[in-house]
Amino acid sequence: MHDSRLLEALLDKSNTSKEVFGDSAYRSAEAEEKLAARGFRSRICVRGTRGRPLSKARVAANRAKSRIRARIEHVFGTQETAPGGRILRTIGVVRARLKIGLQNLVYNIRRLATLERMATA
Repeated sequence: MHDSRLLEALLDKSNTSKEVFGDSAYRSAEAEEKLAARGFRSRICVRGTRGRPLSKARVAANRAKSRIRARIEHVFGTQETAPGGRILRTIGVVRARLKIGLQNLVYNIRRLATLERMATA
């Protein structure tokens, strides 16, 4: 099942941001209604249709939304493709959280090393 069908399960009220970013697969009238009803602001990209391409303003808006979304997805993609990043082989939520926390720590250390290397170059 595509995760766009589970949009409501992905929404968490404890989030610090009220904006929801997503690609055009998440956009539908039903999704927009659910977001508005739960107090979220939609930052989901708009798609064009056959014979009706997007206007320049909508293309620019999609580009701005995609910059933020791509930066976030890059983190998850990097962690998923790292060794041991796809499957959590743990018993219990506490151990799973610990493993995810360690993966986040390793990502941040790698990112710091990359940024420092770029600063000295």
